[in-house]
Amino acid sequence: MLRQWSVQAPGEPEPEPTGEELWEQEMERLCSSQEPVRVLPYAMVDKRFIRQLREPEGVKTSCWQQWRHRQQTARRRLGEAARRLARGCGLWEGALYEIGGLFGTGIQSYFTFLRFLLLLNLLTLLLTTSFVLLPLTWLRPPDRGPALNFTLQCPGGHQPQTGVPKFNNLLWNVLTSRAFNNTFLFYGAYRAGPESSSVYSIRLAYFLSPLACLLLCFCGILQRMVKGLPQKMFLGQDYRSPLSAKVFSSWDFCIQGQEAATIKKHEISNEFKVELEEGRHLLMVQQQTRAQRACHLLTYLRVNILIGLLVVGAISAIFWATKYSQDNKEESLFLLLQYLPPGVIALVNFLGPLLFVFLVQLENYPPNTEVNLTLIWCVVLKLASLGMFCFSLGQTVLCIGRNKTSCESYGYNACDYQCWEDSVGEELYKLSIFNFLLMVAFTFLVSLPRRLLVERFSGRFWAWLDREEFLLPKNVLDIVEGQTVTWMGLFYCPLLPLLNSIFIFLTFYIKKYTLLRNSRASPRPFRASSSIFFFQLVLILGLLLAAAPLGYVVSSVRSSWDCGLFTNYSAPWQVVPELVALRLPPPSQRILHYLGSHAFSFPLLILLSLVLTVCVSQSQASARAIWGLRKQLVWQVQEKWHLVDDLSRLLPEPGSGDSLGPESPHSRGSRPRSLCPGFPCPGSPGPRPPRPEPSLEDPAGLRGVPVPARRCRFPSGSEL
Repeated sequence: MLRQWSVQAPGEPEPEPTGEELWEQEMERLCSSQEPVRVLPYAMVDKRFIRQLREPEGVKTSCWQQWRHRQQTARRRLGEAARRLARGCGLWEGALYEIGGLFGTGIQSYFTFLRFLLLLNLLTLLLTTSFVLLPLTWLRPPDRGPALNFTLQCPGGHQPQTGVPKFNNLLWNVLTSRAFNNTFLFYGAYRAGPESSSVYSIRLAYFLSPLACLLLCFCGILQRMVKGLPQKMFLGQDYRSPLSAKVFSSWDFCIQGQEAATIKKHEISNEFKVELEEGRHLLMVQQQTRAQRACHLLTYLRVNILIGLLVVGAISAIFWATKYSQDNKEESLFLLLQYLPPGVIALVNFLGPLLFVFLVQLENYPPNTEVNLTLIWCVVLKLASLGMFCFSLGQTVLCIGRNKTSCESYGYNACDYQCWEDSVGEELYKLSIFNFLLMVAFTFLVSLPRRLLVERFSGRFWAWLDREEFLLPKNVLDIVEGQTVTWMGLFYCPLLPLLNSIFIFLTFYIKKYTLLRNSRASPRPFRASSSIFFFQLVLILGLLLAAAPLGYVVSSVRSSWDCGLFTNYSAPWQVVPELVALRLPPPSQRILHYLGSHAFSFPLLILLSLVLTVCVSQSQASARAIWGLRKQLVWQVQEKWHLVDDLSRLLPEPGSGDSLGPESPHSRGSRPRSLCPGFPCPGSPGPRPPRPEPSLEDPAGLRGVPVPARRCRFPSGSEL
């Protein structure tokens, strides 16, 4: 110890550990670590050696530890087998792989989106069946009693509408929902006795089921939407992976069949097209002058103003069509007016995206900008049309913004709608049916004949016509519209998710046939990552659009006096206070009243503000720490560059170790490059290439720079 103090000065740094000391430190860390051996990045021989170090032969483990280890191993193997089975038996896995290889991940994301919506509808149907239909069937709802004798003061002696003109055509009855009027498809068929005479509350289950379904769908969509956000946030908006990584790591060497290899080649080719197109657009943007940018901005504004005017005209047409169909229900016009609102909505939603795509393509926007701009306006058109449709129904049925005698007495237009929930459910049912039938008709009556004519005839006109291009914005928004209509009808038509599940299942195969047979690949490929996020965002907007009128109806609108579960309630929400008063003891009632009072809302608001402040502060601190680590990484790389420069100057020339004279000025230029592997030697002939600068994609400038590392050798020969 005295010799060590005599050799080492107080201000000098401590000597670096030797290889043996590093080996001992690493072995101690591996032995004391609780990390499973299977996840360590070593060879199998090294893993067996580490396992022997952790469990020596002389030490025997207890029976409990052995049993626990066997149980953990069995659970892990069972979970891995279940995941492999789920991947192998997943719905449409083979079709999705084929579509992704032939048409790119952007088109594949649309079909994956269809599968996700199918799962959401099945989950919604499972909840409704479990908590409403099965208990209602088990409890045997009471028979429908005699109609209540209400005297309505209707203008002009007009009596409540007892029915519509009936026709014996079964197909027409199915399309207009008359075949299901007295079934569980609509709200009016659900009945229950008094709450005091039943253990299970059907009314409460019916009231909470749509809200629970919307909440679960919101959580599922939100989880799927934020799955790709952390990588985008940390890498930055301008991050682009190098093409060399795709060139050398894209191929799957497990592929054996020729068909799978062809699909994989198409997939890699589509990825390269996307990368090169984005790189070309980025280079064009960087080379633009101020005048070109101003012209581009004016063009952008002009296109958006034109599209905005088209959206306003379409919304006005939907409003007047819905109002006219509801105000004129004479027998002579009834057949024509049944599908007038769905027909106008479908026409608007069919022509609108085509006009949007045409206007956007005239300006020669880049692929991602074109798709995003078209999607934004298609979203506005779809959601605005559905919102205007709901507002028109509310104005006619619930007298929103109108003054009528029956509305003042009963809260809704009782003179024209005896069971207004069934009327709204029928309108949503017809809208869903009409959208699906229009999609089928367009596929087999427009796309298929167009493809046959193009293949049969040749000429300039047929070459210009060509096959239909698979428009991703239009197809996505059609599916989102159908799902939004389904969410809107959860209260009025509880089994509408079953109908929508059948439609989505059939839509997958119809769209696949259209894509593979009748359509052509889009000349503008785009990336799927941003599109998937945008699809989920549009779906959340549709869910919020469906939840807003539902919340207003269940909390503020009077239920029908002649049908349904809530005939004796001023609003469906009133069943909750009644059950609280009947089923809960007084202390629990007081607690619930306190939780719903203003005395609890203010402390809760303060607590939420504190939690939000802490989360924001933690996020900012994490961002600062990440930035500091990036700067530290840059400094370390620069320090290694300086060390390499010093090393290249201090290394002796090869073959001159025995020379006593000074260094020859010409010997430095003949130094071999192998003395500085991976680095340009300062003394080598020729100009020295510039050092890499830090950037967002590579903050440390480490691309192509091998960092020296200390190595420890395992028994198998592999190094650490």
